[in-house]
Amino acid sequence: MANSKYAYVKSFELEDEVMLPNLMVVRIDGRDFSRFVKLHEFEKPNDETALSLMNSSSAAVLEEFPDIIFAYGYSDEYSFVFKKTSRFYQRRASKILSLVASFFAAVYVAKWKEFFPQKKLEYAPSFTSKVVSCASVEVLQAYLAWRQLDCHANNQYDTCFWMLVKSGKSISEAQEVLKDTQKQQKNELLFQNFGINYKTLPELFRQGSCLFKKKVDETVKHDENGNPVKRLRRKAVFVHSENISGINFWNEQPSLYNDLGHFTKDIGKIEPDFIRLFQFENKLLPLTWAVVRIDGCHFHRFSDVHEFEKPNDEQALKLMNSCAVAVLKEFENIHFAYGVSDEYSFVLKKESELYKRQSSKIISAVTSFFTSTYVLQWGEFFPHKELKYPPSFDGRAVCYPTYNILLDYLAWRQVDCHINNQYNTCFWMLVKSGKTKTQSQDYLKGTQTREKNELLSRQFGIEYNSLPQIFRMGSSVFRLKEAVAVENGVVSGKKLEGEVALDHCNIIERCFWEEHPHILNY
Repeated sequence: MANSKYAYVKSFELEDEVMLPNLMVVRIDGRDFSRFVKLHEFEKPNDETALSLMNSSSAAVLEEFPDIIFAYGYSDEYSFVFKKTSRFYQRRASKILSLVASFFAAVYVAKWKEFFPQKKLEYAPSFTSKVVSCASVEVLQAYLAWRQLDCHANNQYDTCFWMLVKSGKSISEAQEVLKDTQKQQKNELLFQNFGINYKTLPELFRQGSCLFKKKVDETVKHDENGNPVKRLRRKAVFVHSENISGINFWNEQPSLYNDLGHFTKDIGKIEPDFIRLFQFENKLLPLTWAVVRIDGCHFHRFSDVHEFEKPNDEQALKLMNSCAVAVLKEFENIHFAYGVSDEYSFVLKKESELYKRQSSKIISAVTSFFTSTYVLQWGEFFPHKELKYPPSFDGRAVCYPTYNILLDYLAWRQVDCHINNQYNTCFWMLVKSGKTKTQSQDYLKGTQTREKNELLSRQFGIEYNSLPQIFRMGSSVFRLKEAVAVENGVVSGKKLEGEVALDHCNIIERCFWEEHPHILNY
């Protein structure tokens, strides 16, 4: 990021490192999945195909991030456990939780047709996530026991509930029948009313799914006689266990106790203090301007693999902008967004109580929704270009205490846009003219704005200030206060308040904000 007089705003960024030797767990949950499940007509109480899609997405996460050693999931949630020595992303919680949620969402969308070939994905799914810090392997053991107990309880209740509904009872009647019932009573209800022995239901439903890396023989090639040549590889494998927190399961897996530690005894009752720890959420400071900034992860490689035009691919930028517009339409608390290249900043209104200002939920919801929208809309912007692999974004939230500091933050991002775009335009024109990348870097070293403009004009006949504004100024997305609708050339007088607009304008100068005071309600 470029230096400028606005760069002081970086001082408001707080680090959220998970300190060693704490174990890191990232737990993701489907956001508003009750609506998603209903719209896509998933089977009740369990849709095996939907669960298989969740499991396949989690397997992709383990393949993508080698530091994740173990995963456990059921329904629309998954927990990912990092090895105890992990220094992934310098153990910065916001980056880690957003990246995992983002990649999971991207894979979920990318794999949808594989699992539901006859069912259209109606809208972009998203996930919230958080980092659970476990001070010891004993705390991790309690966490896993807590999640599997939740799986047991929820699945048993849901099985009873949906069998009652399918038998003709209303939702409220089914809820009333099950009110205050215990485990044994639910088992008896299923057996006596529906002939279902709960313990014979598929393990996938009752126990959830475990996924961990195990050394397996894998064929890597064939010799000259056609015989397979095998090598030991660490590969993710699925298992179902009645007690994933038990010593009999855990200590039989070398990959688990070597990278995470041994369980010394089976766990009994889970301490209430542990559950409060697992549920703890950091919150953004009240009455401050919260900005969620997302950045493409390894987008240099992504743009190379997908052969984006250099220095700017207009279609790629339009796809980013379309995703930002979708974010504003999805989250009413976000009033403004500014984006350039593979990054976007989303500004929440000062009084926002989105997710009760729980930072992890806000960051992950925005990042994963943006990512899944990116994958879902890829074909609209690149109809003749295959998406080779799912992209991912990381995010963070920063609070700015005053209106003026917020505007300085946005100015900082636009200054960064100017500086980087001018440099990249010069760099890629030099490369296209025959210079190597190293020669181009050396040529531009120490040059100032005026010198770069002269280089473009003199050598390539390009007037920098005449380049498209989307490249030079980035993109601003905001809600209109009101506008007059015109129908067939006639002013209808209809108000379009709240409609999301996209523009490429100067947000450094205060005149933009003076002309649109409603955006930030200041």
